[in-house]
Amino acid sequence: MDIITVPKKSIFKEVRDYMTIAIGMLSYCIGWSIFLLPNNITTGGIAGVSSILFWGTGIPVQLSYFFINAVLLLIALKVLGWRFCVKTIFAVTVLTLGVSVVRANYNAHLLADQPFMAAIIGSVFCGCGVGLGLSVGGSTGGTDIIAAIINKYRDISLGRVILICDVFIISSSYLVLKDWEKVIYGYVVLYVTAFCIDQVVNSSRSSVQFFIVSQKWEEIGRRINMAHRGCTVINGTGLYTGHEVKLLFVLAKRRESSMIFHIINEIDPQAFVSQSAVIGVYGEGFDRFKVGRKKDNGTRSEMMKNLQL
Repeated sequence: MDIITVPKKSIFKEVRDYMTIAIGMLSYCIGWSIFLLPNNITTGGIAGVSSILFWGTGIPVQLSYFFINAVLLLIALKVLGWRFCVKTIFAVTVLTLGVSVVRANYNAHLLADQPFMAAIIGSVFCGCGVGLGLSVGGSTGGTDIIAAIINKYRDISLGRVILICDVFIISSSYLVLKDWEKVIYGYVVLYVTAFCIDQVVNSSRSSVQFFIVSQKWEEIGRRINMAHRGCTVINGTGLYTGHEVKLLFVLAKRRESSMIFHIINEIDPQAFVSQSAVIGVYGEGFDRFKVGRKKDNGTRSEMMKNLQL
């Protein structure tokens, strides 16, 4: 019988992803159960629906949140693929347990006389938590699943999709709270949450480009190749000197910038380097293209069944 060997790097990445999701869900738990829920401020998604049910019927938020997400995940399993759903199930479980613990052991009412500050602080915690989960392929379920599908195939920000989907939920809270001021605070929560999601997700995917001019271009290029980043050599001519030069063109993740600068400084401290941010990089080692293929009748072709962020 053949023994399947799993690379240590792959195991480390999976462990890191699940730890990131757990941290994100704990952040969401703090924002929702400590700052928003006690102040009767609605958030979006299934958490918002659970809040409305709690205020209207007294059903514990953790119960309604878990069961509604369970139904949605069963329906979405075929569309999203098992890998996304496994991480989402983990995220929903962590958040459910976290909210249960907080609701059972923490009864303080923070910022009771400052609902606007409670909305801001709570939405920052929630937005950063959702962003961390989405950045590694997880989700808190509900409208996050819809946003993840759209973002996979269309270059639309995750936060904007969630904002649109959740307006109806926020507006519905008036039926229970009978207070338009709380509804407005809910809209503030939606906007700040969407902004934080975009900031967290985009920061983890942002890329930079380098133009490097050096007499030791070949050595620098080989060292960058050894760090698993590609280089393109461009032939150039200095207008003033008329000398031919070699330019290295490098695309890398933003987090790899310090490594590239370290390589350049170690080999040629006198090198001329230009660094700039890029809006998006698609292809091998970066993001996938987000374009929809159309049939002859103008409708979109069937989406792939396995969603991988």
